[in-house]
Amino acid sequence: MSTNYGDRLKEQREAAGLTQQQLADVAVMTRTHIAHIEAGRRVPSQEDARRLDNALNTGNVLSRFLPEQDVVVAACFEAARLLEQQALTIREFALSFVPGILQTKGYARAVLSTSFPPVSEEERDRRLVTRLKRAEVLDDPATPVIWALLDEAVLRRQIGGPEVMAEQLTHLVRLAEVGRIQVHVLPFTLGLHPLLSNIITLMWFEDQPPAAYGEGLWMGRLHDSPSIVRELRHRYDFGLGNALPLKESLALLRATAKDYERHVRPGHSERHGAGGTA
Repeated sequence: MSTNYGDRLKEQREAAGLTQQQLADVAVMTRTHIAHIEAGRRVPSQEDARRLDNALNTGNVLSRFLPEQDVVVAACFEAARLLEQQALTIREFALSFVPGILQTKGYARAVLSTSFPPVSEEERDRRLVTRLKRAEVLDDPATPVIWALLDEAVLRRQIGGPEVMAEQLTHLVRLAEVGRIQVHVLPFTLGLHPLLSNIITLMWFEDQPPAAYGEGLWMGRLHDSPSIVRELRHRYDFGLGNALPLKESLALLRATAKDYERHVRPGHSERHGAGGTA
């Protein structure tokens, strides 16, 4: 996210002679939350802006200065990516692809190679490095707590060939076996369900309001509105309640990985595109 909004907020706060803590007290927010907004690490919600305008007696200046809501995925996801690094709990719903933070190198390379119009190899490699760097949140053995809710299509849609798929599904199984993530599969037999319209990422923090990121074709949006986050959480909870239990989900992942392994031609290797996460 651009720091323009954060710069404007800081100017208004300092003009009022308030510290971040003093502003937080008046606006009924946390100091850390305000610090993140000023530093450009947090996208302010409409409610944030309203409270700040009231606290600083700025009319609706900060509300009008909010970043455009309808933005393309690349711009909007940058803010979501930053929040991903701060979250204590992340709940992902994936409709077509394995969530980015759980992708292997081979799988991520295959996904990023589907851009149309095509991008240069240099640009693709730059995006790959960024994608794999997100997986570093897994280096901490406990935080963030990650739940991955996968539509069965994620398992069945072959991305990058059978070897890449086998490696990717095995990677998910290993993360779950060591207790690093929880993974559940929404089976095709469920039919129509409330999550079919887009992917969802829900995030909770130690000292900030929860946030949600939703993405459809070419468009993504980060949500701070409590009512929207609550609605998306309800949809996620519905999906989780109808998904296969952990044990059955892992069994399906293992069986599907073995099916892909049987289709790998003897002597053929796709390891140039694999290699696990960063």
